[in-house]
Amino acid sequence: MKYLFYFLLIVNLFGFLIMWWDKRCAQKGARRVPERTLFLVALCGGAVGGLGGMYLFRHKTQHWRFTIGFPLILALQMAAVVYYMV
Repeated sequence: MKYLFYFLLIVNLFGFLIMWWDKRCAQKGARRVPERTLFLVALCGGAVGGLGGMYLFRHKTQHWRFTIGFPLILALQMAAVVYYMV
């Protein structure tokens, strides 16, 4: 259980930082992080960090795939945790 906590901490930090990096690249006109990568990080457990970064940096908040997709991924992950703990 301790390792799961550390894994989720690292993945969520990465999700948060990758949102910041993509926002920075967008502002500078540099090469962006693919949306597929952002969703992959969220699916690997980084949805909380991705959501936090999305709203803190105001990045991807106008895209329905992100405003619906990330909370949906998080809800499914939370449901899976509750299911496996019961």
